[in-house]
Amino acid sequence: MMTALATVISVDEDQGMNNVQLSCDQQTSCNSCKSQKNCGTGMMSKALGNKSHFWKLRTKQALQAGQVVEIGLPEKSLVLSALVVYLLPLLAMITGSVFAQLFLRPWLNLGEGIVILMFFICGALGVYFAKPMTQWLEKKVDNEVSLIRVLGQPII
Repeated sequence: MMTALATVISVDEDQGMNNVQLSCDQQTSCNSCKSQKNCGTGMMSKALGNKSHFWKLRTKQALQAGQVVEIGLPEKSLVLSALVVYLLPLLAMITGSVFAQLFLRPWLNLGEGIVILMFFICGALGVYFAKPMTQWLEKKVDNEVSLIRVLGQPII
């Protein structure tokens, strides 16, 4: 199980249970890396800034807005969503290219242009279909977030 620090945004009580909204800032290790000036990831993280993730949690423990908590996230669902995001478009591009090379190119008596075109079309289709799959997996992860411990009020 992966852990992360999150800040409580709001708490709503419902039949003895607390529905908690959490905000978790995405952190990269770019600030401590020596080659951050020459790295594409470091430049992108500086250009885009920090991203916040929002989670929902249901617990019996009394929490207040502004408290910092440690939450647990299931690794299986996070890794699966990363695989969908990266592998589905890649496999679609490879499949489209092979199909175009073996079938469309000889059938239409065309050159490499049809292979390149199918590469980009199938890649776009892979991205298009990966988005709803990752949203479904993200909702699944929302239900699996667990509270590990309450750390206290944030330092201002």
